[in-house]
Amino acid sequence: MKKKIKPGLKYLLLVAVCVVFLFPLVWAFVCSVKPEAEILSYPPRWVPKTFTLSNYTTVLQKYPYLSWGVNSLITSIAGTLLILFLASLAAYALGRFHFRGRNLIYGTIVTMLLIPIQAYMIPLYLMCAKVGMLNTYGSIIFPSAANVTSIFILTSFFKGLPRELEEAARIDGCGEFTIFAKIMLPLSKPALSTVTILTFIANWNSFLWPMIAIRSDKMLTLPVGIAQFMGSVNSNAQFQYGTALAACCMAIISTMIVFLLLQRYFVEGIATSGIKG
Repeated sequence: MKKKIKPGLKYLLLVAVCVVFLFPLVWAFVCSVKPEAEILSYPPRWVPKTFTLSNYTTVLQKYPYLSWGVNSLITSIAGTLLILFLASLAAYALGRFHFRGRNLIYGTIVTMLLIPIQAYMIPLYLMCAKVGMLNTYGSIIFPSAANVTSIFILTSFFKGLPRELEEAARIDGCGEFTIFAKIMLPLSKPALSTVTILTFIANWNSFLWPMIAIRSDKMLTLPVGIAQFMGSVNSNAQFQYGTALAACCMAIISTMIVFLLLQRYFVEGIATSGIKG
């Protein structure tokens, strides 16, 4: 009997945690399809009396929301691809090769996980300003390429792959790049999917650095644009919660699509990367 109760309690706890995390998201969507008066009414209602999409049309018509979304999509996709390319090469070298200073480099990378971007934001800004990169896509894409979290995850994964695969490939006459491209990368799909999800979401939601590096309204990314949009609404007589929530709900769509496409690899990548190293 106790054996049956314990799994039931675990599932009940998981359901409770899911409810806690999903509640703000569901409530934001419900409020985004309500008229403003109904959002502010008390007591609050889960089911809207009047269903309306006017909040969404207001966002799309009065603000360059699609332009912000395109900017975020370009910087997020380009930044993610660049991170996958550079991090996979660095992680393969650290995980599979033995050379002098490898442990020092890897230890430095792990230590950098503890350093927030705020600590080096001023030198990064001065560097971008000196090379004339500010207010461009490059000012957002290239600084994000130095992603130590991705290197850490992929290095842990590459270390766990069996050495026999490389030895067999070398016997067949394969070079290092062929082994990396045709053997190691296909085997590392779970870890690469994990890195793709984490980096895309991080780039998509990035706010502080794009707010500093971008000055032109046409170049704003979605989080910065929404923040300015909410500020402009707040300068009016009354803050419009419905339109603000509609803007936030639309911003979530891209990250949900990426996660749904790669979710079957995500858990496997986290598990295999986290226990090996």
